[in-house]
Amino acid sequence: MTLRMLPAPAGSGIVFRRTDLDNFEIPANGRNVAKVSYATSLMRQGVLISTTEHLLSALIGMGIDNVIVEIDNLELPILDGSALPYVDAILSAGIRTQRRRRETIRVLRPVEVREGDKFIGVYPGDGYSIQYSIEFPAPIGRQSALIDLAAETYGAFIAPARTFGYKADEKKLRDMGLIRGAGPDNAIILGENGPENGPLRFADEYVRHKVLDLIGDLALAGRRIEGHVVAERAGHAMHTALVSRLLKDRSAWELAHVPVPSSAEPAAPENLAEKELAHPALQGV
Repeated sequence: MTLRMLPAPAGSGIVFRRTDLDNFEIPANGRNVAKVSYATSLMRQGVLISTTEHLLSALIGMGIDNVIVEIDNLELPILDGSALPYVDAILSAGIRTQRRRRETIRVLRPVEVREGDKFIGVYPGDGYSIQYSIEFPAPIGRQSALIDLAAETYGAFIAPARTFGYKADEKKLRDMGLIRGAGPDNAIILGENGPENGPLRFADEYVRHKVLDLIGDLALAGRRIEGHVVAERAGHAMHTALVSRLLKDRSAWELAHVPVPSSAEPAAPENLAEKELAHPALQGV
């Protein structure tokens, strides 16, 4: 499999390109969400892109607005189970600020999705922050995390967190055609006494990975969100359901434009303008 991330013009957004299917393009937005279970997939005119959340998370976390992702396969590589290899590739390629105002989705009033005791909502607020709580059987238990993406902590504190699963569920999931490529090199495997392939990268690595997934799924709003997200025992299906509900309720948000200063003015922080990769990244997998 080969995956390349290429610079894209301002206003392009994040676009997947299937090079094995005549360069067919699938924009990463809520209209193209296909199916969601243990991963998030996109589909347009019958063409599928699977397991998009880790790469989308890395792009949003690193502030990339415009990029073309070329891939010659229907599924993105899981790599080490985190978003860190994507972040490293982005930093290696470099990031360039574009001369166009960044558009964000500014949340004006609460939008929520509830399913029994599970919940996710987005609320008005400055910047982009996420509060996530999970509760799983032992040895995980209950964990909570709060991250402010505006603080530029994604690469160090969220990207390295790996996906995880219980050893006891492996056969059932494989019989369902899921986790076919999963193993100790790309996931935390949980046995009765804890991780079988430790050590953990963080004491709360499990909830950090759920934050990672959420950032990737919310990227399907098509623009960076300006607001505060709260999730309680949610997952991919609820993440993408929130995107759908938010986009459908046009009274709940507005497009906000952050101006790009002229060259005569002092340089602004890079995250005020749209950004793209300076050079191709992650050219082979």
